[in-house]
Amino acid sequence: MGQFSVGVNSQHKKGRLNGIYSICSAHPLVLEAALRQGLQDDSYILIEATSNQVNQFGGYTGMKPADFKEYVFAIANKVGFAKARIILGGDHLGPNAWQKEPAAQAMAKAAEMVSAYVLAGFRKIHLDCSMSCAGDPVPLSDATVAKRAVALCQVAEGAWQTAGGEAPVYVIGTEVPVPGGAQESLEGVEVTSPAAAAQTLKVHQQVFADAGCAAAWSRVIAMVVQPGVEFDNHKVVRYQRERAAALSHFMTTQPMVYEAHSTDYQSEASLQELVQDHFAILKVGPGLTFALREAMFALDAIEREAIGEFAASHLKDTLSQVMKEEPDYWLAYYEQAGHQQYLDRNYSLSDRIRYYWPHPEVSAAVAKLFDNLRRQPPLPTLISQYLPEQAKKISAGLLSASPEAWVVDKIMEVTGLYARACGMAQEVKA
Repeated sequence: MGQFSVGVNSQHKKGRLNGIYSICSAHPLVLEAALRQGLQDDSYILIEATSNQVNQFGGYTGMKPADFKEYVFAIANKVGFAKARIILGGDHLGPNAWQKEPAAQAMAKAAEMVSAYVLAGFRKIHLDCSMSCAGDPVPLSDATVAKRAVALCQVAEGAWQTAGGEAPVYVIGTEVPVPGGAQESLEGVEVTSPAAAAQTLKVHQQVFADAGCAAAWSRVIAMVVQPGVEFDNHKVVRYQRERAAALSHFMTTQPMVYEAHSTDYQSEASLQELVQDHFAILKVGPGLTFALREAMFALDAIEREAIGEFAASHLKDTLSQVMKEEPDYWLAYYEQAGHQQYLDRNYSLSDRIRYYWPHPEVSAAVAKLFDNLRRQPPLPTLISQYLPEQAKKISAGLLSASPEAWVVDKIMEVTGLYARACGMAQEVKA
């Protein structure tokens, strides 16, 4: 990541504006889509795990950092993607998963987690200590955030010295959007001011210097700010570059770039403008699993029509039932009752469905769905009704008859958009 990020930073300062997108998902078909995109483009692929998703206790995926690395590498072996071109990152590494605990206790767990990430080979580390813990003021001061970040940085540096290999690079920032999208309806998003960005950098640089971490500071490649992009359940706040013009100009004077979170559902033109305006690292997560969900629901409809209700997997119904019985992952996000709650559960941009794919009942329904469609291939015209773009590719011989391949191709509509916006995509020959 170090050499790649240095290249991106230096090219931005010279006016050659390219970027990289970050895949924030643990779903195997999403990861396969990302790696196939990288294979198609002959590019690096940046894959990040979050502190809630993967940590020393397993996170909600049940994976520790070393487990996640091997999980990604196994998918890379299947696809034929070179492991050397995979950049592993840790997103929101800090006390986020333990905010209800006192700061000292939460930070001790965060330090253990950061060490586990670096020892496992993760080399892009987002030091996110922006959230308040039990007993903390709200919000935290820049100085407190910076002191906690540098404490975790010191742990990461120590782990790197033990593990060897390429030095880790860091992302900092105190104006970090809520992971996975906003929980409340949006009326607008305030763009980070250049003064606030300058203050964040000044405080962090001083704290790093005071802690004897000047060498690590030279590897701070990006800062998280709010460029004015966000999404809630059914609305997207689009990037308006004129609102971020001053913030963009400020970065031309700095030896780093911005990292933009919550870029899901932005148009290709908006993503290109973000990269041109020095938001050179674009994070995407729910937008990918939203495309996955669209494809799965389409396959559910195809299967029902192709083989009838009796023999069908009833994937969509199974998901709905499991989500009602185990609402912990969505209840705080979808507050309205009745039919609106149904719409939110199934079609929200925040895509809380992504937490339910590993559930045993859902996994069994997915396996049955794929098996049914393999054993009884649906008519091309039926595929065209629900997955028209994939049907065209099947007809042209560009896509196999495997239903899993149709899902991956649907997800690649999103990865392709990001690859083009970042200047990484290569034209696909018919």
